[in-house]
Amino acid sequence: MALMDFIKKQFIDVIQWTEPGDGTLAWRFPMAGMEIQNGGQLVVRESQMALFVNEGKAADVFGPGTHKLTTQTLPVLTYLKNWDKLFESPFKSDVYFFSTRQQLDQKWGTPQPITIRDADFGAVRLRAFGNYNYRVADLKLFHTEITGTRESYDVQDIDGQLRGLVLQNISNAVAGSGIAFLDLAANQLSFAQALTRQLAPEFEKIGLKLEGMTVQNVSLPEDLQKVLDQKIGMGMVGNDMGKFMQYQTAQAIPKFAEGGAGGGGGGSGIAGDAMGLGAGVALGQVMAQNLTAGLQASATSAAAPLAAVAEVKPEDVIATLERLGELKAKGILTQQEFDGKKVELLKKLV
Repeated sequence: MALMDFIKKQFIDVIQWTEPGDGTLAWRFPMAGMEIQNGGQLVVRESQMALFVNEGKAADVFGPGTHKLTTQTLPVLTYLKNWDKLFESPFKSDVYFFSTRQQLDQKWGTPQPITIRDADFGAVRLRAFGNYNYRVADLKLFHTEITGTRESYDVQDIDGQLRGLVLQNISNAVAGSGIAFLDLAANQLSFAQALTRQLAPEFEKIGLKLEGMTVQNVSLPEDLQKVLDQKIGMGMVGNDMGKFMQYQTAQAIPKFAEGGAGGGGGGSGIAGDAMGLGAGVALGQVMAQNLTAGLQASATSAAAPLAAVAEVKPEDVIATLERLGELKAKGILTQQEFDGKKVELLKKLV
């Protein structure tokens, strides 16, 4: 019985790996005190590959299937060991199995905002996150560059390195895609494809193949997002002065309410902004009334001269002055602002 145990311990007839499914990328077959039997079998399952390493040098690579180990099936190893004839005795060599299936749903993200150049804003700081998937493609390269002689190597062991590669190449990917930041959210697929093109060569340098990437979200820091929201609001109203004044009023009302609720501090900062806003609203109303009157006159009489269309009626000026007087009485306009507007309006009657 002890003799049989000794024989089993010394000679290996079948070399195989049942992948545990725990994210293992590479696994070394246990060879402690054992040798491989001449003519023994190597079993490589689907989604696996095997690598023979002799005295630290990567030798033969085997794909899925059952392989009989001879000098014909181990040409590189035969050359390294100088076997000029069929070897008959057992031999010792390290055998590494590699999982070649896709490693799915690997996360990436920007822990801090990164600065990129942008066609619209010049430079912006953005956050982004998504996932990617890859597989081991070049066994010899991955073994010599990454795994080495370790008994096992897992996905978690290389996760930090791959995330770093993604973050390092985001800026170049955005620049290479030619997509402005405002369009990134609507073109996440194009952004992901640009990122894949940028990163694929970096993965290949360590024996991996990047199969695909996704971009799930692209966003700005909160302070920049507020600026962007204001820019979008301005773009929506365009050159329409009436809509612009409405937009400005809507933006100012909550701030004015906060200033009133704050007590004594309301008369300096926000209240002053409200006064200026009130003057702007009054002027906007005058301009809108004049424009409406001109358009109506043009519609009723096509032959009327342009000067008549643009003429300001005395009663309109008086009505506007009365409105401005009411704003001054309520404290929205200062005496100086009221006098300035009055001079402008009276000049239109001359």
